[in-house]
Amino acid sequence: MNTLPLGLYARRLATLLGVLGLWQLSAGPLGWVDPFYLPPPAAIGATLVQLFADGGIYSHLEATFGAALMGLALGLLVGALCGFVAALVPLLAELLEPVMVLLNAIPRVILAPLFIIWLGIGIGSKVALSFILVVVLTFFSVYNGIRAVDASLVERVRTLGGGTWVLLREVYVPSVVSWVMSNLRVSVGFAFTGAVVGEFVASTRGLGYLLSFAQSTYNAALSLALIFLVVVVVMLLFAGAGWLERRLLRWKYR
Repeated sequence: MNTLPLGLYARRLATLLGVLGLWQLSAGPLGWVDPFYLPPPAAIGATLVQLFADGGIYSHLEATFGAALMGLALGLLVGALCGFVAALVPLLAELLEPVMVLLNAIPRVILAPLFIIWLGIGIGSKVALSFILVVVLTFFSVYNGIRAVDASLVERVRTLGGGTWVLLREVYVPSVVSWVMSNLRVSVGFAFTGAVVGEFVASTRGLGYLLSFAQSTYNAALSLALIFLVVVVVMLLFAGAGWLERRLLRWKYR
């Protein structure tokens, strides 16, 4: 498995600390930046600590995580099923592919107000937005994964007596898993984006709701603290998806 050199990590950490130090000085003693518009890292950290000290942040994290993970699970399941069937049944491909291409051509987050009208401001509209972001990506991952299978390999399996189930188990599924896992981290990011955007548009709790509140009160420190929290959460999900990919696709990392 490929790992980054320790020196590269050290240089990145030094760069990050240097940027944070310059930022702190610019918004603090040097006075180059107005802290109302860009609070120093110390103020953002204090705000973040206060969020967890009050305890109210946990219900918002639960709401965002719940919507994102449900949308991700449904998107992966439905997208994989539709992509699988479309790749093996040309008639269904003629029906499904144009729909997915159309959904892929538009910025799907603009559907958030429509989902809220249909499903209300509860978790359903956030799950729906996360779902629609993930399902298109998963569909094309599975669809292209199966279509990318070498036709001569399929013919060899059939020549050796392999039936449909053998093809599915030994040829198509490994190809699909590789394509899906390669895009899993992107899917995780999309699912979380859908949940946060849906909460930002209309909600009573969640990280997006808190961001909307911070915007309405012109609280830059709270906005940046929440953005930092979202980044950390997504990076942790990325790390989890990367670990799962390495576990399921060991042959790619040998």
